[in-house]
Amino acid sequence: MTEKNKSLVGGISILGLAGIICKVVGVLYRIPLADYIGGEGLGIYSKVFPAYNMMLTMFTVGIPVAISRMVSHYVTRQDPRNARRVFGVAAPVLGVLGLAGTLVMMLGSRALSRSVGTPDARLGYMAIAPSVFLVCLMSAFRGYMQGHRRMLPTAVSQLIEQVGKVFVALPLAVAGMRRGGPGMGAAGALLGTSMAEAAALLYMMVTHARSRAVLDGTVQADTPVISRRQIGSHLALIAVPITLGGCIVPLASLIDSFMITRLMENGGMAESEALIRYGLYSGMVLTLINVPTALAMAMSTSLVPDISSGMARGDREYVARESRTGLRIASVVGFPCAVGMSLMAQPILYLCYGYSGRYTPEQLDVAASLLQVSAMTIVLFTMVQATSGILQGCGKQRIPMYTLLAGVVCKIALNYTLIGIPGFDIHGAPVASLVCYTVSMVPNLYFTVRCAAGRMPWKDVLLRPLAATLPMAAVVAVLWRYVFTDRYLHLGRARLLLAVLACVAAGAAVYALVALAAGAVRREDLPARLRRRLKGKKG
Repeated sequence: MTEKNKSLVGGISILGLAGIICKVVGVLYRIPLADYIGGEGLGIYSKVFPAYNMMLTMFTVGIPVAISRMVSHYVTRQDPRNARRVFGVAAPVLGVLGLAGTLVMMLGSRALSRSVGTPDARLGYMAIAPSVFLVCLMSAFRGYMQGHRRMLPTAVSQLIEQVGKVFVALPLAVAGMRRGGPGMGAAGALLGTSMAEAAALLYMMVTHARSRAVLDGTVQADTPVISRRQIGSHLALIAVPITLGGCIVPLASLIDSFMITRLMENGGMAESEALIRYGLYSGMVLTLINVPTALAMAMSTSLVPDISSGMARGDREYVARESRTGLRIASVVGFPCAVGMSLMAQPILYLCYGYSGRYTPEQLDVAASLLQVSAMTIVLFTMVQATSGILQGCGKQRIPMYTLLAGVVCKIALNYTLIGIPGFDIHGAPVASLVCYTVSMVPNLYFTVRCAAGRMPWKDVLLRPLAATLPMAAVVAVLWRYVFTDRYLHLGRARLLLAVLACVAAGAAVYALVALAAGAVRREDLPARLRRRLKGKKG
């Protein structure tokens, strides 16, 4: 494995590990949050995020990727001065956009809360509004660091965000619940999120200031200075298609927040029950799904500057090799996570939410059935993110935009068709998501092979990961159904935790051994210390 290939795997590892830790902390944070503010409060909390995520996506998906790609391009050409100028142009733009977004959310909080059919969400929109400005500014620093292949600052800032939520947002949620009920409790949690983002931004600013001398490097005497107008035009050329593509999924979530509860109510369900079911899906199920998809986001983030660097050098062989590595890692991560979470859906949900006393067994069973289906989107989403990162690095950023748009159109149509059916209701949402990501993934794979990978490594992407996943699934299913059984759902959280950990550990061990034996995971993918140990044992 080349040094640059190690850099790709290392970047994915750093961001992926941080992402998983953040998502796990996020799940652990949601457990007491759900206990404190209840199903109705969690529903209100979940209603706020689609509009917030939509706003963030509009401002922080395309421009930071464009920064990363352009900085990587100039750094590869040993031109740190113009790399710095890219940051100097982009950061103020992101700051202004973020400030505008904050003002829109604060001034439009009443209209937003009415549009989602939840007037109690108004304070929540106002509490989360400052985060738009803070995250926009922080994304400029992250994009600049990632362009220099420095993934650690981004990872640490993500950890600060999540840890800050635990220590700030939870106490504010409790205080709000005591003073004003579920709406105030949700607003307290969202205000804590804004405070955590402020701490993460402060860290990125300090890290950037300390690293500036190293990042600026030595300017070559014959390097021409690129004008700000040229930089701005190039940023827009890259960022606009990525932003449009990135807005599609949050837009679908925003439409879901408007559509799902109303469709269930039209099907004869009471308003409070519809809000609770939406909270089960959005607040519980999607939160758990987001844990393994953190690796997908890490892959996409690492692939863009890596592929862009190869394209800048004109090294097509390197681009093809790195693209195939990205596809392989996507499958190696996606298949076991999807199958494992689907098999363990019920015990995981009971472990996280079954002992708060706020959810009935019927509600937990509904959430488990939703998670069983939703888990299968993990492998599809992972592949969509990997292919999108490769295509963006190759300058084909319009393709993921069009494929996601096609997927979301199918999702909205299926939501409208399925959710309004009595008895099917909320279960239509994960089915629609499966179709959405399938429709997006297939053409993405085609264009990735055509533009970058050169050929489709079917053995690495499909056969070998499946060969390792099937015995893992068998071990997990046998352990839970015949050794522990459903009685562990009611024996207390400690015993259930041990049972879940035993199943996960056994499944992970089987998968790792078979994946190494089958060649799905290669020795060079492993940390250097572990490779030396394996080599020593072999010798």
